[in-house]
Amino acid sequence: MANIEEKVNNLLQKTINSLGYSIYDVEYVKEGRDFYLRIYIDKETGIDLNDCEKVSNAISDMLDEADFIKEQYFLEVSSPGIERILRKDKHLSENIGKIVEVKLFKPIEKQKQYVGELIEFDADNVGIKSENIISIDRKNIAQIKTIYNWQ
Repeated sequence: MANIEEKVNNLLQKTINSLGYSIYDVEYVKEGRDFYLRIYIDKETGIDLNDCEKVSNAISDMLDEADFIKEQYFLEVSSPGIERILRKDKHLSENIGKIVEVKLFKPIEKQKQYVGELIEFDADNVGIKSENIISIDRKNIAQIKTIYNWQ
Protein backbone atom coordinates (compact mmCIF):
# COMPACT_ATOMS: atom_id res chain seq x y z
CA MET A 1 0.00 0.00 0.00
CA ALA A 2 2.91 2.35 0.66
CA ASN A 3 3.85 2.05 -3.00
CA ILE A 4 0.38 3.29 -3.99
CA GLU A 5 0.74 6.17 -1.53
CA GLU A 6 4.07 7.19 -3.07
CA LYS A 7 2.72 6.96 -6.62
CA VAL A 8 -0.33 9.04 -5.74
CA ASN A 9 1.82 11.62 -3.94
CA ASN A 10 4.15 11.94 -6.93
CA LEU A 11 1.25 12.17 -9.40
CA LEU A 12 -0.68 14.84 -7.49
CA GLN A 13 2.02 16.98 -5.90
CA LYS A 14 2.51 19.44 -8.76
CA THR A 15 -1.23 19.98 -9.30
CA ILE A 16 -1.98 20.43 -5.61
CA ASN A 17 0.97 22.82 -5.22
CA SER A 18 -0.25 24.85 -8.21
CA LEU A 19 -3.59 25.33 -6.41
CA GLY A 20 -1.76 26.86 -3.43
CA TYR A 21 -1.70 23.82 -1.14
CA SER A 22 0.84 21.24 -0.07
CA ILE A 23 0.37 17.53 0.47
CA TYR A 24 0.79 16.73 4.16
CA ASP A 25 0.25 13.00 3.69
CA VAL A 26 -1.34 10.34 1.51
CA GLU A 27 -2.95 7.31 3.11
CA TYR A 28 -4.42 4.26 1.39
CA VAL A 29 -6.18 1.95 3.86
CA LYS A 30 -8.76 -0.77 4.08
CA GLU A 31 -11.38 -0.26 6.75
CA GLY A 32 -13.91 -3.05 7.02
CA ARG A 33 -14.79 -4.02 3.46
CA ASP A 34 -13.96 -0.62 1.97
CA PHE A 35 -10.76 0.99 0.72
CA TYR A 36 -10.04 4.69 1.30
CA LEU A 37 -7.56 6.97 -0.39
CA ARG A 38 -7.05 9.96 1.88
CA ILE A 39 -5.17 13.01 0.68
CA TYR A 40 -4.31 15.37 3.53
CA ILE A 41 -3.67 18.91 2.27
CA ASP A 42 -2.33 21.93 4.09
CA LYS A 43 -1.60 25.64 3.74
CA GLU A 44 -0.40 28.28 6.19
CA THR A 45 -3.84 29.79 6.80
CA GLY A 46 -5.51 26.41 7.36
CA ILE A 47 -7.90 24.25 5.36
CA ASP A 48 -11.66 24.51 5.06
CA LEU A 49 -14.32 22.50 3.24
CA ASN A 50 -14.06 24.66 0.10
CA ASP A 51 -10.33 23.90 -0.11
CA CYS A 52 -11.02 20.16 0.12
CA GLU A 53 -13.68 20.37 -2.58
CA LYS A 54 -11.42 22.39 -4.88
CA VAL A 55 -8.58 19.86 -4.59
CA SER A 56 -10.90 16.86 -4.89
CA ASN A 57 -12.36 18.21 -8.14
CA ALA A 58 -8.87 18.90 -9.52
CA ILE A 59 -7.43 15.45 -8.78
CA SER A 60 -10.32 13.04 -9.25
CA ASP A 61 -9.92 12.61 -13.02
CA MET A 62 -6.13 12.41 -12.69
CA LEU A 63 -6.45 9.45 -10.32
CA ASP A 64 -8.94 7.72 -12.61
CA GLU A 65 -6.64 8.14 -15.62
CA ALA A 66 -3.53 6.94 -13.75
CA ASP A 67 -5.47 3.86 -12.57
CA PHE A 68 -2.97 2.98 -9.78
CA ILE A 69 -5.69 1.45 -7.66
CA LYS A 70 -7.56 -1.54 -9.06
CA GLU A 71 -10.03 -1.90 -6.18
CA GLN A 72 -13.02 0.39 -5.77
CA TYR A 73 -12.16 3.06 -3.21
CA PHE A 74 -13.48 6.22 -1.62
CA LEU A 75 -11.49 9.42 -2.20
CA GLU A 76 -11.28 11.75 0.79
CA VAL A 77 -9.49 15.10 0.73
CA SER A 78 -9.01 16.47 4.21
CA SER A 79 -7.02 18.71 6.53
CA PRO A 80 -4.43 16.91 8.67
CA GLY A 81 -6.15 18.53 11.65
CA ILE A 82 -4.85 20.49 14.60
CA GLU A 83 -3.52 17.33 16.28
CA ARG A 84 -1.51 15.73 13.49
CA ILE A 85 -0.41 12.17 13.03
CA LEU A 86 3.34 11.99 12.44
CA ARG A 87 4.09 9.21 9.95
CA LYS A 88 7.12 10.53 8.09
CA ASP A 89 10.57 11.75 9.09
CA LYS A 90 9.60 15.17 7.73
CA HIS A 91 6.67 15.28 10.17
CA LEU A 92 8.92 14.32 13.06
CA SER A 93 11.61 16.88 12.22
CA GLU A 94 9.00 19.66 11.96
CA ASN A 95 7.76 18.80 15.46
CA ILE A 96 10.98 18.51 17.46
CA GLY A 97 10.40 20.34 20.75
CA LYS A 98 6.62 19.89 20.64
CA ILE A 99 4.44 17.75 22.87
CA VAL A 100 3.42 14.41 21.34
CA GLU A 101 1.42 11.36 22.32
CA VAL A 102 2.96 8.01 21.46
CA LYS A 103 0.83 4.85 21.45
CA LEU A 104 2.66 1.53 21.44
CA PHE A 105 1.94 -1.97 20.20
CA LYS A 106 3.74 -3.51 23.20
CA PRO A 107 4.10 -1.82 26.59
CA ILE A 108 7.36 -0.37 27.89
CA GLU A 109 7.54 -0.54 31.67
CA LYS A 110 3.84 -1.55 31.73
CA GLN A 111 2.78 1.53 29.72
CA LYS A 112 1.37 1.53 26.20
CA GLN A 113 1.05 5.31 25.93
CA TYR A 114 3.46 8.15 26.60
CA VAL A 115 3.05 11.92 26.39
CA GLY A 116 6.11 14.12 26.28
CA GLU A 117 8.33 16.45 24.30
CA LEU A 118 9.67 15.02 21.06
CA ILE A 119 13.41 15.52 21.43
CA GLU A 120 15.00 13.33 18.75
CA PHE A 121 14.54 10.56 16.23
CA ASP A 122 16.52 8.41 13.84
CA ALA A 123 15.73 5.51 11.54
CA ASP A 124 15.21 3.13 14.47
CA ASN A 125 14.10 5.15 17.52
CA VAL A 126 12.09 8.12 18.71
CA GLY A 127 13.11 9.95 21.87
CA ILE A 128 10.63 11.78 24.06
CA LYS A 129 11.14 13.60 27.33
CA SER A 130 8.41 12.94 29.85
CA GLU A 131 9.42 12.40 33.45
CA ASN A 132 12.56 10.81 32.01
CA ILE A 133 13.95 10.56 28.52
CA ILE A 134 12.44 7.52 26.81
CA SER A 135 13.83 5.95 23.65
CA ILE A 136 11.13 4.06 21.77
CA ASP A 137 11.75 1.55 18.97
CA ARG A 138 9.89 2.90 15.91
CA LYS A 139 8.67 -0.63 15.09
CA ASN A 140 6.77 -0.57 18.40
CA ILE A 141 4.96 2.71 17.66
CA ALA A 142 1.32 2.23 16.67
CA GLN A 143 0.74 5.98 16.37
CA ILE A 144 2.47 9.23 17.21
CA LYS A 145 0.64 12.53 17.05
CA THR A 146 0.96 16.12 18.19
CA ILE A 147 -1.05 17.28 21.20
CA TYR A 148 -2.71 20.69 21.04
CA ASN A 149 -3.02 22.69 24.26
CA TRP A 150 -6.70 23.63 24.29
CA GLN A 151 -6.31 26.09 27.19
